Amino acid sequence: MAQKFIITQAGYFRLGDVSMHKDLLLPGDECIGGGLYQFDYVNACLLLDGRSYDFGAPRWHFLGEDGISLKVPAAYRGLRIKYCYNNHYDEDYILAEHLKIEYV
Repeated sequence: MAQKFIITQAGYFRLGDVSMHKDLLLPGDECIGGGLYQFDYVNACLLLDGRSYDFGAPRWHFLGEDGISLKVPAAYRGLRIKYCYNNHYDEDYILAEHLKIEYV
């Protein structure tokens, strides 16, 4: 079991302590990537990184290009959500700076 997340083509952000990323999918979902997560309680931040072995790294640009909001569970309202690239070329991706966030 590991703390994993996915994003779906419809914009749903799901996370949980699961064995496989596919365990977070609901019938009819199409995954556009995922990775691992951890909470930084001191800085009120949800840190995302890595890539799903099954679905690859999150393709955030699919949501932004199509104007689809990222639907985040309301329990995470108030947390800054940041995707940290595992290379030394890309800067951290603060989701709220690039995507419309909708709490559901």
